[in-house]
Amino acid sequence: MKSVVGTVLFVLIGLVAAVGIGFYPTFSSAPLVKDDEQSGFDQEIVIKFSHVVAENTPKGLAAQEFARRVKEKTNGRVKVEVFPNGVLYTESDEFSALMRGDIQMIAPSFSNVSEVVPSFAVWDLPFAFMNNDALQDAFDGDVGRSLFAKLGAKNTVGMAYWGNGFRQITSNRGPIIHPSDFQGLRFRILPSKVIETYFHALDAKTDAIPFNDVYRALESGAVDGEENSISNINSKKFYQVQKYMTISNHSYLGYAVLMNKAYWNKIPVNLQAKITEAMQETTRWANQNAIRMNEERLEEIKRRSSIQIYTLSAEEKAEWIRAWRPLYSQYESILGRDLMEKIDELQKKYSGG
Repeated sequence: MKSVVGTVLFVLIGLVAAVGIGFYPTFSSAPLVKDDEQSGFDQEIVIKFSHVVAENTPKGLAAQEFARRVKEKTNGRVKVEVFPNGVLYTESDEFSALMRGDIQMIAPSFSNVSEVVPSFAVWDLPFAFMNNDALQDAFDGDVGRSLFAKLGAKNTVGMAYWGNGFRQITSNRGPIIHPSDFQGLRFRILPSKVIETYFHALDAKTDAIPFNDVYRALESGAVDGEENSISNINSKKFYQVQKYMTISNHSYLGYAVLMNKAYWNKIPVNLQAKITEAMQETTRWANQNAIRMNEERLEEIKRRSSIQIYTLSAEEKAEWIRAWRPLYSQYESILGRDLMEKIDELQKKYSGG
């Protein structure tokens, strides 16, 4: 009998002690620690945003602006951590990391997305978009919506289209003015079948090289040239290892801002709305900022370097367009007739721009 009483007293003393120091959750007034996986993010939500370019580029600045706006609109409930310069993932592995859920957000180039969703290669078609107004129309309209609709099967949600700028050509082997000037040269490209095809159509060779390795490839002579937006040519100082640049505006470098679908679906609806609002505001700002930055960076390159810059005339640009036009029928079976018809409509709409 004494042993039973002793046991009961021991348990009661233990419970009283637990209440006193807060170890026993049933009696404690302290808040419980919630498991994000089970509770749907009751604590701070952290979105890790990985990208591969420098912070002082259109995409780098847009990522920072998005993080700022999300923090402000959610009163700190949602935190966006930005990892630039490929410190977490490179172009070759960021999409697979997103699909697995190892990262929550990325902003790959359209060319890199096309490796997973082939229709995204439509953005790489040479001279598909005549000016920035045509691009914004495509981003906001049927072209952009139809491409994002294809991402669902990849555990991915399309959040926005961010622009960087039209691509220009740089070279170390003479100015590139006519289609014949490409012959025999080797260019660094993004991993895009469309880009590969349009260089090969002009008898040029290509190497798909990660963005952060391009400077060394140009410096060593492993490739003769590359194509890029002016802001990237400036931020990575390609003008230091290239002698010639042609302002061609022949294709466009932009980014699809993507979120892991499973992660997005766990975020409470009210916070999804705030994140979406922040993304919409950031995108409007970012796409205007990209235009401004490319104009300013071109002037910086002219001041800082001795690279020879040549701007194609209307007649010379027409030569390039004629040389590449056969690619449109070649890629219709891959990109889809409906998508190609939408591009044709945009070209007619903005051909005078």
